[in-house]
Amino acid sequence: SIAILLYLVQKFKTPDHWYPSDLQKRARVDEYLSWQHANIRAKGSKVFLTKVLLPLLTGQPLPPEKLEFAIEELNVVLKQFEEKFLQDKPFIAGSEISLADLVALVELMQPVCAGYNLFEERPKLTEWRRRVEEAVGKQLFQEAHEEIMNIKNL
Repeated sequence: SIAILLYLVQKFKTPDHWYPSDLQKRARVDEYLSWQHANIRAKGSKVFLTKVLLPLLTGQPLPPEKLEFAIEELNVVLKQFEEKFLQDKPFIAGSEISLADLVALVELMQPVCAGYNLFEERPKLTEWRRRVEEAVGKQLFQEAHEEIMNIKNL
């Protein structure tokens, strides 16, 4: 939850880059955190649900056109994410990683775990992912996603 993340950042006085004290940078983080609920989260989750969870629960694959539609919707918001939020910056709020980057990558990993490589043919997105993983630590990132990466093996 975004509310929990913001609480933890303030309670434990984390480094400023996670939730910047600079009002313009903070506004950029807040803007993304508000936007992502109805966009990256909604569309990425839809791909995950359509491709993995619903077939797992029902025992039957969903019609391919439903998955195609979900992927088309996700592709639209991925383009918006690259153009509006990443632009030509290393991270969403500028030169340092923030909560916005962390939340964004976690949400984008759901369709990846479902077998849709949304980073393929998106060099800007791929480079951003690499920077976020390096900032967090590759091992920690892998540990955090270990369970969901194996969801298809259920």
